[in-house]
Amino acid sequence: MGKPDADGPGLPGLPPEWGRVIVPDDASALAAEAEQLRRELRDVVRPARPAGRGRSPFALPLLVLLVAVLTTVAGLVAVTWPRSGRPEAEPTHTPYAPPAGASGRPLPALDLVDAEQSPVPLRGLVPAMIILVDGCACPDAVASAAALAPTGVTVVTVAGARAVPLSPPPGGAATVRALADPAGGLRAFLRLPARPGVATALLVDRAGVLVRVVPEIRSADDYRPDLSRLAA
Repeated sequence: MGKPDADGPGLPGLPPEWGRVIVPDDASALAAEAEQLRRELRDVVRPARPAGRGRSPFALPLLVLLVAVLTTVAGLVAVTWPRSGRPEAEPTHTPYAPPAGASGRPLPALDLVDAEQSPVPLRGLVPAMIILVDGCACPDAVASAAALAPTGVTVVTVAGARAVPLSPPPGGAATVRALADPAGGLRAFLRLPARPGVATALLVDRAGVLVRVVPEIRSADDYRPDLSRLAA
C-alpha cells in the first residue's frame, strides 16, 4: 500500500493542484495507472491527427508531462524505499543510581504524619534507617532492617499518601515507625523517583546527617556496615 512522503505534506517542484502525492511501496503498483495514461494519450492524439498531416501539436507536451511524472514517482520510490527497512533504535535503559551529592547533607526539617495524621518531626527520630516504601511495601526488607538495627536506632517506613500499617516486629527487633510523606518532601530532597517493586533506604546518624542512600534494597548487605555505625 502506498504512503505519503515522510518528510512533509507536500513535494517541492510539483504543481499544488496535483494534490498530495502518494508513493507506493512497490513501483509495480504504478503499472495499471501507466497503461491507462498511455491509452488516454493515444485516444487524445489520434483524433487530433488529420489525414495526411504530421503528428498532433499536443503530443510532445503530453509526452514530456508523462516522462516527468514517471521520473518523479520513480525517484520518490527510490528515496523512500530504504525507510521501510530502517531498524528502530533500541530503548535506552537509565541505571537507577543514587543522587550525586546527597550523602553528607543534613536531613531536611520535614514533618511527616503517622496513621492518625499527627505531625512527626523527621529529625526527632535520628539516628534512623528510613525506608521509603511508596514503591513497594517490601515487608521482608523492613523486617530484616528492624532485626539488624542496633539499640537506639529507629527504623522508619515512609509511604506516600498514608502510613502503611505494619506487623509487629519479631522479638528483640527495633521498633518500626510507620509514617507517610503526602507532600513528597523526601523524594524531592533526594531527586530520586519512586519505582514499582523497589524500596529505598536512607541511613541518618544522630547528628541528622545523611550517611548513605541505598536506591534499591536488594539484601541486608547493601546497608549492614553503615547501619551498625549509626548508633556510635
